[in-house]
Amino acid sequence: MQFKPTNEDLIQLRSLGLSVERVQTQINNFKEGFPKAQLDAAATISNHGIIALKKSDIQHYGKVYSDRSQHVKILKFVPASGAATRMFKDLYSFTASYFGVSGNFAKEFPEVKSFLDNLQKFAFYNDLKRCMKKADLDIDEYMQRGDYSTIINFLLKEQYLGYGALPKALLKFHNYGAVQRTPLEEHIVEGALYAKNNNDTVNLHFTISPEHREGFRRKINEVKKYYESTLNIKLNVSFSEQKHYTDIIAVDEQNQPLRDEDGKLIFRPGGHGALIENLNEQHADIIFIKNIDNVVPDWMKPTTVQYKEVIAGILLEKRDKIFTFLKTLENHPSKKEIKEIVTFIETELNIPVAGNSTPEELFSILNRPIRVCGMVKNEGEPGGGPFYTIDTNGRRSLQIVESAQVNHNNPDQERIFQESTHFNPVDLVCSTKNYRGHYFDLRQFVDPKTGFISKKSKGAQTLKSQELPGLWNGAMANWITLFVEVPISTFNPVKTVNDLLRKEHLEK
Repeated sequence: MQFKPTNEDLIQLRSLGLSVERVQTQINNFKEGFPKAQLDAAATISNHGIIALKKSDIQHYGKVYSDRSQHVKILKFVPASGAATRMFKDLYSFTASYFGVSGNFAKEFPEVKSFLDNLQKFAFYNDLKRCMKKADLDIDEYMQRGDYSTIINFLLKEQYLGYGALPKALLKFHNYGAVQRTPLEEHIVEGALYAKNNNDTVNLHFTISPEHREGFRRKINEVKKYYESTLNIKLNVSFSEQKHYTDIIAVDEQNQPLRDEDGKLIFRPGGHGALIENLNEQHADIIFIKNIDNVVPDWMKPTTVQYKEVIAGILLEKRDKIFTFLKTLENHPSKKEIKEIVTFIETELNIPVAGNSTPEELFSILNRPIRVCGMVKNEGEPGGGPFYTIDTNGRRSLQIVESAQVNHNNPDQERIFQESTHFNPVDLVCSTKNYRGHYFDLRQFVDPKTGFISKKSKGAQTLKSQELPGLWNGAMANWITLFVEVPISTFNPVKTVNDLLRKEHLEK
């Protein structure tokens, strides 16, 4: 189907920074779909797809990071645009259906009962109590008479505490006696522990939604001096928003562009894969990437810090070797040197090399961005996993693959998918500079054929939406990739409000 924009459409596209050709490609993707991933094998410790660390390795790579991190610029990159709405899904459902009477409250609303039974354990409890008191309401009295909907409305509604409309980054997660910390603050503290530069500066970059920018700015202004003083650091915090030119047109089930009541084309954000554009603008030698909600109280932080430093040490050691070999390949390498480089690529980077590869081909294999990804043992958590895949050119590589990318109707593909032993907790450390000190254009290393298409309801309409290749999936498909096993204790995301009741998020 040919996209034929009106003059008004062209004005709208220009305002978003989108070209007609880009929109046409999006519509073609809807029409043709995206190919499923071609799994070759689950990446495991036994087939060398995942590096298992011995105690001596942990000590060695920790020291590598300690020694070499003094001479590089470090940045912590945190995707933080998500609103907290989904965290409170059970509470929203409850307030919509509960009218003060329940035959078996515990059975009908188990998550809500757990929330209410443990209300005083939440770091936001005192704020909620004060908020109700301002309205001349006593939280204890409302609990006693079972008016739970009022309490929950005071927590969620925008005119009160407003937790339903805030981003996760700005919710109070953890209690420290008289002080409570948000995930934003926990990332500051983490940054001081493993991402401090040699001038004591901690560089933090958060990707945010435009409607939350003022809240983030206000919070940073509120806490900046406190953390600089108590942690003996200088904070350098920056924000960016998802680029509008990464938005994707919405279509109906016949792949016709949808319009709103004013006749304007409907566009939707392109998913977290759009953040490759934001990452591309960051300038640092080492970039740690971790989701906003995967934070823990201080007593749980030592293991997280240790393994962050270890995977960064692996990155620095491999990167130094890669840079050395790239310089060798530029200067008429001997057969012996080529043999050494091929051995390194195959054994240490897990990349197959064709026989009789030329220095130019070896150079092309090595001259790419690098990522080292922590992987945890699969204990039933949802999320992508590490696999060997075969691309359309027949090349085998290590990739993080989501379930939606797999053809579960193919018995062989489903078997491989089920053989996965680990999953991706989003624990990455990246190098985005080449051996000459110039930054790669990260957009050149995306596999555009690894997007997602899903159906959503908008009123009475069914619309098809499309997501760009995920940030750690297709957006990094052509990077040099290493997977390293890290402990499950480094992965403690908060997907629902009751996750904050897990022991890993409470005071010790």
